[in-house]
Amino acid sequence: MQKSAVRDAIVAQLQRELDLQSRAAHESRDEATSPENKAEGQYDMRSQEAAYLAEGQARLAAEIAEAVALYRALDLPDFSSGRPAAVGALVTLENKSRRALYFLGPRNGGLEIDLDGTPCLVVTPSSPLGRQLLGRVTGDSVQLPGRTGPVVHQVVALA
Repeated sequence: MQKSAVRDAIVAQLQRELDLQSRAAHESRDEATSPENKAEGQYDMRSQEAAYLAEGQARLAAEIAEAVALYRALDLPDFSSGRPAAVGALVTLENKSRRALYFLGPRNGGLEIDLDGTPCLVVTPSSPLGRQLLGRVTGDSVQLPGRTGPVVHQVVALA
């Protein structure tokens, strides 16, 4: 699996979120400045509430735009040669023949992408799983929480 395809899928999903947030921010701004929302009394806060909402959505859109730029510029080193996992690694974990795919990304942990029918979860080095994956090599083990306690997973592939 090409890591550039993983990065492209992450960027595409972030771009969709950016488009959605940008449209929402513009709509909220238009609502805040609309003559229909002019205050009808001292306690009428409709336009101010819409302005607060527009500001929050614009901030979120700016954060997503930064993430898009960060992922587009992300270096994708090859970890298959025995290099320990770091940001940019595609990690495959296995437990009882069940495999899970994780991408160590710089931001937007929790983002799930679909790679030809296989789910891949983005984790960051600041997350509990991301901290465990950093520095691991193929054959190492990590513990993930399970219903009855910690469950050991083995790193079966790094790319």
